[in-house]
Amino acid sequence: MNETTPYSQLIKPSWAPPGWVIGPAWTVLYAIIVVSFGTIFYKAFTKQIPWVVALPFALNLVFNFVFAPIQFRLVNNFLASIDILLVVGTLIWALCAVWHASPELRWVVYANIPYLLWGTFATCVQLTITYLNR
Repeated sequence: MNETTPYSQLIKPSWAPPGWVIGPAWTVLYAIIVVSFGTIFYKAFTKQIPWVVALPFALNLVFNFVFAPIQFRLVNNFLASIDILLVVGTLIWALCAVWHASPELRWVVYANIPYLLWGTFATCVQLTITYLNR
């Protein structure tokens, strides 16, 4: 990330990951998301699972994709904090929904454990950035 961006000027916790970690981490996570979420949407489109099971997956994608513009373009820490809480919240909702809806799709829950762990860590980082830059 360019060192003259507004984001680079924010106070960050010492344990925040360096920029070079974020790209590879999200590359792996997006591969997991494409396969697992894609399976959920396919099953919903083919009426193998109810659409209500796919809803939190769809919302998760929306909140996930709006995080970067909120944080890096708007540099709005408060909105980014709300958004990342929604990312993790909808992911937990999605994983609970699929766990209860279909035993054959429980692999989706296991596959998304890295996403949940990274999202939880990223939430801690974002909330700390918001606190430090209030």
